[in-house]
Amino acid sequence: MTTAEAALPAIESGWIALAGRVARLREWLATLPLAGLCIGLAAQALDEPGIAAWAWMLPTLAVLAILVIQVVVSLAQGNVGLDLVAVLSMAGALALSQRLTGVVIALMYAGGQALEAYAAGRAGRAMTALLARQPRTALREEAGTVREVAIAQLVPGDRILVRVGDILPVDGRVASGRAILDQSTLTGEARPVTFEANAAVLSGTVNVGTPFTLLAGRRAAESTYAGIVRLVEAARAQKAPMARLADRYGLAFLAVTLLLAGGAWAATGDSLRALAVLVVATPCPLILAVPVALVSGLSRAAGIGVLVKGGGALEMLARVRVLVIDKTGTLTHGTARLTATNVLPPFAEAEVLTLAAALDQASGHPTARALVGEALARGLALPQPSAVTETPGEGIAGLVAGRAVRVGGPRLMRNLGLLFPAPGPVRAVVAVAAATVMVTVDDRPAAILEFADPVRTDGAAALAELRACGIARVVLATGDRRGVAEALVVGLPIDVVEADLDPADKTRIVLQERASGAVMMVGDGVNDAPALAAADLGVALGARGAAAAAEAADIVLLADTLAPLPPAIRIARRARAIALQSVVAGLGLSLIGMVAAAFGYLSPLQGALIQEGIDVAVILNAMRVLGGPDPVVPSGERRSAPEDGLEIASDGTPAEAAAPRRA
Repeated sequence: MTTAEAALPAIESGWIALAGRVARLREWLATLPLAGLCIGLAAQALDEPGIAAWAWMLPTLAVLAILVIQVVVSLAQGNVGLDLVAVLSMAGALALSQRLTGVVIALMYAGGQALEAYAAGRAGRAMTALLARQPRTALREEAGTVREVAIAQLVPGDRILVRVGDILPVDGRVASGRAILDQSTLTGEARPVTFEANAAVLSGTVNVGTPFTLLAGRRAAESTYAGIVRLVEAARAQKAPMARLADRYGLAFLAVTLLLAGGAWAATGDSLRALAVLVVATPCPLILAVPVALVSGLSRAAGIGVLVKGGGALEMLARVRVLVIDKTGTLTHGTARLTATNVLPPFAEAEVLTLAAALDQASGHPTARALVGEALARGLALPQPSAVTETPGEGIAGLVAGRAVRVGGPRLMRNLGLLFPAPGPVRAVVAVAAATVMVTVDDRPAAILEFADPVRTDGAAALAELRACGIARVVLATGDRRGVAEALVVGLPIDVVEADLDPADKTRIVLQERASGAVMMVGDGVNDAPALAAADLGVALGARGAAAAAEAADIVLLADTLAPLPPAIRIARRARAIALQSVVAGLGLSLIGMVAAAFGYLSPLQGALIQEGIDVAVILNAMRVLGGPDPVVPSGERRSAPEDGLEIASDGTPAEAAAPRRA
């Protein structure tokens, strides 16, 4: 690496820091030309033209200097923007001694920047609120006393006093007392939820009941709220395809502007006509309306518990036509219970349950938790497993008390050449989705276990709403048996059932479905992560989903329900439509004004005032995304005590998470 190459990161970070300092000037920069304009007009009225000239020129020079820095920073980062037109118009006004026009242009530009900053700030209020609410300290119980500590010092096992109105600093469980929590900021659920002792609770929620003790389950950096904050920061930093498209159109608009200005000057010899054309094109609604509309859409989506990772994902949400949906934890609750045990000779039921449940202690899959819970309820003593290996979407293997035990689905056993008796027929019911798990001991078939996983009561309504929002095709992708999957979809608006799939198969299905339109994949497990990443738009249920799924997805549903997804689609489509509307209207009006200026019908001062009106109009139009009818989230089922939080490591990579391995 050369010395110049080694210096590039430092130079780039320097430009970024300079750009940040310049950007912070936007909110108050308009006060300079406004004050200069007022002083100059007063001096003009008192017949002091010299004072008026200086009062108008100095603020224009100040704004021009800041604008030049901004343009240089943009060029250093490889961006050519329409701010260059503002530089030319202000410099031209000063060069042609049009000082009143110059200060009006400066006021117009700085005012537009301030208005855009205000609009973006208001539009991002919901996301900003998520960032601002992050707690900094917590009350840790220590030897009979309570001490305030930084949340970074909290470790799993700490007991934390949560007072009325406190925000939970970490994920954990209710150690004592009863917790009544407001989860509206995270999930959009307006009603407080009650959690009994030992119930799992998420960071970022607010205690609206009596004080209680929280037993910390994770460090603050690994907890749900910290993960959401990182996702929000990433979403705010991303640039949408529509915004990048606006940049490309902006270059074309810049060329048209210079051509019209140069042509008017060359044809008439009147430099003021060229200046008027430049003024009317400064600044362009193309670069104002799109960011405001998209950030407004992101903010409204965050307000209903849908975290969209940037404007690009919001745009894609407005265009999806195909839905590929996982079963376990998505259409169903993902909380299984053991319903039938078919033990094969020569094994005994207690023996098989002990071995299988002991091995499943190393897994976080819903059926694994259900099996361990059933074994403990029966009073079985579970030894610790060793040499455990788990394959997401397949199964788990290891040693228990010196015996080789394997627990997995039918597909895994077939691939290993292990023959089990054929399972019985699946009852065609919609209320329950069964899962079949097989157990081998020392490579011998030992048992077939049947689990039930209740179907979400709001699943059919959510799918119907998605259909109404323009989803033309719905595909169920599951690793379970076809008979089980087909029994599940009876009465549901699902077009195709793809069953007995492993993670690679789900990815293949997603890629195949692209032929029918933009594909949205919805899932919640580690085994869904490859398909989520392969889809045009990945959606993860983050309230209880695995870290890999949340990291791979473009959208995270903070509530453990599909209900917010249809309103989010409506928000995305409205934001995209208004952004395009603002661009078309703004560009059209600007072009009309530029042509009028080129033919001498507008003076530079008149052009500045007209363009300011156009800019204000398109920004206000873009802010309509924040208004309109409130997105209604159906009051479907909600889990009162999610088992897992959104696990994202402090460096932004997935934290160690339980790997769902069966459908």
